[in-house]
Amino acid sequence: MAQLNVTIPNLKLNDGNSIPMLGYGTGTAWYKTGDEGKIDRAAVDALKTAIKLGYTHLDGAEMYQTEPELGLAIKESGVPREKLFVTTKVENNVRDIENALRTSLKKLQLDYVDLYLIHSPFWAKSDAELQQAWGGMERVKELGLTKSIGVSNYLPQHLEATLQTAKTPPAINQIEFHPYLQHPKLLEYHKAHNIATVAYAPLTAAIKAAPGPVDDFLSALTKKYAVSQAEICLRWCIDQDIVPITTSSKEQRLSDYLRCATFKLTPREIKEINERGQERHFRGFWTAHFSENDRS
Repeated sequence: MAQLNVTIPNLKLNDGNSIPMLGYGTGTAWYKTGDEGKIDRAAVDALKTAIKLGYTHLDGAEMYQTEPELGLAIKESGVPREKLFVTTKVENNVRDIENALRTSLKKLQLDYVDLYLIHSPFWAKSDAELQQAWGGMERVKELGLTKSIGVSNYLPQHLEATLQTAKTPPAINQIEFHPYLQHPKLLEYHKAHNIATVAYAPLTAAIKAAPGPVDDFLSALTKKYAVSQAEICLRWCIDQDIVPITTSSKEQRLSDYLRCATFKLTPREIKEINERGQERHFRGFWTAHFSENDRS
């Protein structure tokens, strides 16, 4: 298979670092429920394929139990560490962040990660607990164990509580984001506080939530740009300065996704997807923490 020679754009963060605007995730497809110590070679090989194709932004998490696979794939890929952007997240051990990150680094076989995230705010019983956790994040950044720090699945109230005592603001909030879950108030808050948005599950409208009101327009755009609906959804994120995280075990599909870096949607096309997407509400993750119609 011919390798697609594309340049994935970077997004500058509020701390001066940059993040590649397309990531490969090790969550949904590779999430492990069994023994974390048992290496999933299929996951390692898929990661190595992604790296070979040009995915330099690799997204993991303590919760996924795939940090050993991610570390092994990085080691076996032969790609210099400094050419990769590695993210991991803390949830289970959020009350001891330094130890949690040091444990993750051992599994990843790395000296540092490029981005460390608090995976969710839902464990915290008070604003004070969120603030204490953020203090731990600031410490691991100061220690050089991570270059950037951020959060995931935070809503405006969680960000507001964090920022009240933060010396270093979150660089990123990683959220479920797709045409059927656009978070207008949250994105407005991000923009006001210079917090970048990273999108997980960006292909929901094209895959998981179909059929839906954006289908016909996505179909028309696939004909115009000669790409798939998935690539339209990825580009829709990028054109709004939002970094999509995607995944697949199929090399051809991963190669095709890179085509999202070869075209741009027009402002009118972005607006049309936004308006059609707002006709339906769909949330695929963390549903127990939101009311049925909560689009925050």
